[in-house]
Amino acid sequence: MIYLHQAAAAKKDDPSDMEIRFPGGMQVDALHEGFRIRTDQPVAQGGSGSAPSPFDLFLVSIGTCAGFYALRFCQERSLDVDGLALSVTPEREGKRVACVRIAVRLPLSFPDKYREAILRAVDQCSVKRHLAEPPRIEVVTVPDEEGSLRLPTSPPSIAPEVPPAG
Repeated sequence: MIYLHQAAAAKKDDPSDMEIRFPGGMQVDALHEGFRIRTDQPVAQGGSGSAPSPFDLFLVSIGTCAGFYALRFCQERSLDVDGLALSVTPEREGKRVACVRIAVRLPLSFPDKYREAILRAVDQCSVKRHLAEPPRIEVVTVPDEEGSLRLPTSPPSIAPEVPPAG
């Protein structure tokens, strides 16, 4: 297991590493496995609206992950995917998303015997499963690459050190 505060100490070619950059305005880009994933804020929130917001990408990751599981389910059974689609609808309570509804639209030719099974397959989405059992997220500061800070090899303790009695 690699903690976020250990990420800088991980090998530079680790495929799970991401580099976050700030190209200008409210834009924030992630560089990951040769891809540049662009984000921006909506115009109403001070951005230029040139790309999805990070929260939009969060919802997109749920939908595309669920879609992958639906697609694989059909492909493994040689089922026609023409007309297969998913929609993702965030249901809000105030500003917070309280529920993410994934609706699977099945083709007219989809066999009845697989209707429940495809829902179980979509339910296996790894993004959804990580939300059900969320990872710990740690945020730390590190010097630039020319700095000489040695990162800890285990999570930092938040409990104060107590001197031995004596």
